[in-house]
This record gives sequence, C-alpha cells and structure tokens, in this order.
Amino acid sequence: MNTAETPGAVQELTWSKSSYSGAEGGQCVEVANATGAVHIRDSKVAAGPVLTVSPHAWAGFVGLAAGRAV
Repeated sequence: MNTAETPGAVQELTWSKSSYSGAEGGQCVEVANATGAVHIRDSKVAAGPVLTVSPHAWAGFVGLAAGRAV
C-alpha cells in the first residue's frame, strides 16, 4: 500500500464514486482503476493524498465490506 500526493499521472485517471453518495457530497471516496493498481482519494480533496493498493487488496476490501467471505 502506498500513499502520496496526487501525481500528474494519477490526476489523469477516470475517477468514480458510489451512486449511494448522492448529490449533496458528504463523506465520500473516489476510486480509479489502473493497470496493476487501484487508487483511492477523498472526493472533497481531489488534489490531496491518494492511497494506492493492488487490485487483489481492493477486491478483498470490497468483499469484506459487502459481507462476503474472501
């Protein structure tokens, strides 16, 4: 897992957030998939730090959050 200030290449990714986030903002994260990495950032601070994890680690996290066995 890595964290870093948003480099130019990461800013060029296509970011998405859950449809459950709603239009009012709130406490949201955005996710961008890249070859061999998944990038996560705070939607309110797009130029701030980015957490980068492997696709395997992200799949495990999503599985656990959804209540599925990993």
